[in-house]
This record gives sequence, C-alpha cells and structure tokens, in this order.
Amino acid sequence: MFRLTQYMRELVHPTPVRRRSGPVKPVVIWNLTRTCNLRCRHCYTTSADVPFPGELSHEQAMGVLDDLAGFGIPALILSGGEPLSRFDFFPLAERARELGFRHLSLSTNGTRVAEHIDRLVELDFDYVGISLDGIGQMNDWFRGVDGAYDAALAGVRACKARGVKVGLRFTITEDNADMLPAMIDLCDAEGVDKFYLSHLVYAGRGNKNRGEDTARARTRKAMDQLIDRAWVAVAEDQPLEIVTGNNDADAVWFLRWVERNFPSQRAAHVAQHLEAWGGNSSGLGVANIDPQGKVHPDTYWSDYTVGSVKDTPFSTLWTGADPMLATLRQRPRPLKGRCGACAFKDICGGNTRIRALQVTGDPWAEDPACYLTNAEIGVDEADRIAVSPFRGKSHDPEHRFL
Repeated sequence: MFRLTQYMRELVHPTPVRRRSGPVKPVVIWNLTRTCNLRCRHCYTTSADVPFPGELSHEQAMGVLDDLAGFGIPALILSGGEPLSRFDFFPLAERARELGFRHLSLSTNGTRVAEHIDRLVELDFDYVGISLDGIGQMNDWFRGVDGAYDAALAGVRACKARGVKVGLRFTITEDNADMLPAMIDLCDAEGVDKFYLSHLVYAGRGNKNRGEDTARARTRKAMDQLIDRAWVAVAEDQPLEIVTGNNDADAVWFLRWVERNFPSQRAAHVAQHLEAWGGNSSGLGVANIDPQGKVHPDTYWSDYTVGSVKDTPFSTLWTGADPMLATLRQRPRPLKGRCGACAFKDICGGNTRIRALQVTGDPWAEDPACYLTNAEIGVDEADRIAVSPFRGKSHDPEHRFL
C-alpha cells in the first residue's frame, strides 16, 4: 500500500526517516470465507453466494487467532468473500479483540454493515473498508447485484453515524476510470476517512477480466487527480486520507511530481522516506491466509502456497525456509526487463510480481502494468521486453510502454 497523503505531508511537516530494523512481522489479510452475496467482475477469490467445502472450522480458526496474537503481527484484516457471511464471524472478531491485536480491520462489500452496525461498534474495529466501484448503476454492474450501491452506502453512513472510521475502496478499470472524481466527491460529501484506489491485479476473475485494466494514459491521469486532491487536503488540513494499492509505481510517479514542484532538498527528503518504505511488500510485510487455511505471499498469490495452518502454525510457516518467501524478501529482488534496469527499484520494490507471473509465467519479469516511460525510470530501450497485460479489448499500442 502506498500512503500518498502520508508522504505528501512530508512536504509540509518533515519527520525523521525511520528504517526497518530486525525481523519484519507482516500485516495479515485473512480471507475468512469465499461465500459472498455479490458477484464482482474483478473478484480475486472467485467468490459466490454458496457454501464452499474445506474452509477452516471454528476451532481451527480460533487456533489461528491465538497463534497470530502470540506471533505479534502488527495488524489483522478480516476479509472474504464477504467476511460477514461466515457463520462464526462475530465470535472470531470478539476473540481477536480480546487478544489485543494492535490494529483490527474489516474489509467488506458493505452491503450488510448497516444491519450489523451495533455489533461492529461493540467490537471497536479500528477501521472498516467498504468497496465501491462507481456511483449507482456502475457499481451494481461491477458487483453483479442490483441495489448493492445503496446498501453499501447505507453501511458507510451507519459507520459515520456511530463514529467508526470508514474508508472506500475503488478498483479502477477501463470502464469506471471516468468516475474517479465522483468517487472522491462522494468521500467529501459523506465524510469518509480514507479513499483507497486499487489498481487491477490479474487474479481470480480479475485475471479473466484483465482486458479492462486501465490504459497507461488513464492511469497517469488518475494518479494526477489523486495527487492534486491529496495536496489540497494536506495544504488545507482536510481529513481525507488517500492511499493506493497494487501498483507501487505510484510512489515513483509521486516522486517525479515532487521533483517538478518543490526544491531539490524536499524531493531528496521524500525520496529517503520512500526508499525506507521500499515498495512492494509481498512475502515480507504482507501475508495472506485463505479460507481453507493456506498461506500465501499476499492475497493475489493463490497459486503459490507456503503451507496450511491446518497442519502448521502460521508463525512457523512464515519464519521457515520457503524459497519463494526468501526470494521475495531479497533487496533487490532478482528482477528482469524494465523492472531489473529501473533506477527506482529501491522505491518500488519491483511492483506487483503476480502480474508478471500471470502474463509471462516468470514472477521476476517486469510488471506489465508499470505506466512510467522508459525515460522516466532511466531504462534504455534495449532493457525492455515486449509483454502486454491486455487481452480481449484492443488498445492503442502506445499505451503499452508510452
């Protein structure tokens, strides 16, 4: 996750650079179930409104919570499918709160939040993230169910009315990119605390629909819109926090903006913070447990399994000798093509490896969704490899590498 507003604030209120020391404990995103009442076009878990066999039992899930708490993870995100669809969601959430996780979040489609708001308030979630992929019918088309927008918006309003910190998550694609300004206006109108722009990742139905990935020019435009809005929020001390996910090239795009608009010492300061952050954190600062208890480097690496918590505690799996985790934790990673030659890989970390794997079969190839030009990342034409994430729809070839 790239915390745009946080690094924007460094331009106004600089802070000392903090670098990692010692072993990194991951934020754990736990997909409690694949069951979901919606049918989202980009769902990375390919969920549906049916029960799925093999999901963790209540006793197994409670044991996972005990292990995660003992391991000392910094944050736990309960996700799905739709996590509120799991039969024992509230007992699990109650146990998680009792165990004292430093940060406990809920990632939901929002359609059932209003009906459960009393319990969510009692559990004192630190954050509730609600997914919306456009306004009104656009969201319902993406989510596959009429009325999903109104139900999710009711969830947002219920959270705000009860003092629960709430954010909107928007996955940008070719079809809904034009709605980005309206989504930010919605955040302002509803007093939303955080806006999360998610770039499409080629996993689950997101892989099937990757022809909808925004063309490079649209991605650049979207980032410019977010940067402008984040600057207004910081300059005017407004509360909306803006973050992005699943395309760590966003940090480099932001740094180039800083370099154009601020003195060199400010840019150097921001660059140091971004290098300390280090970009993509799959397998290092982020981990995933899927509904069946399988552990993955992040939520999109469903085809690569470190092991299962049904057999081995998460803490043991994460600190073991898994070869993929070991390679993901290398700095620099063994990147190829444009990513390997990029002058900013210390900031980006090689971006999203699963996209490279889905397109080329090689997890260390260049990320095909990097939207910066060769000149912008200091890459010679000879370092480029010709891969394209686009299938299905035709796109102007200039959008591939600009």
